[in-house]
Amino acid sequence: MSLVLDSSVALTWFLRDEMPERALRTRIAIGGAVAPILWQWEVANALLMSERRGRLSPADRVAAFSDLRALPIEIDEDSFTHAWTGTFALAVAHRLTLYDAAYLELAQRRGLPLASLDGALRAGAAAAGIALLP
Repeated sequence: MSLVLDSSVALTWFLRDEMPERALRTRIAIGGAVAPILWQWEVANALLMSERRGRLSPADRVAAFSDLRALPIEIDEDSFTHAWTGTFALAVAHRLTLYDAAYLELAQRRGLPLASLDGALRAGAAAAGIALLP
């Protein structure tokens, strides 16, 4: 795996009004990525809300799911075991939601850079000494 992938980056690939992070998509296609188990729910919910708001058509949503399934993205099921310990501690230390701290904990545990566009998560990662992409 080459990086921890936050939903904020993946969503740019499918929403026309976002600046897509294409270089990261290519990097993931070649080297893979890992995400906490909540990533699938976050991405699916964001696509659903985007569809409801008219930012995405139903056909585009179906295509997005297909594209995401084709990428070598590992879902880290061990994230649940750290939710009440390391993840919680990171959320408190860096004033993050537990959801965002799950990405930070995974990057820290795996020793991987974090790909995120979320400002608070990026600040927490920088404070924790985690390499950031893009």
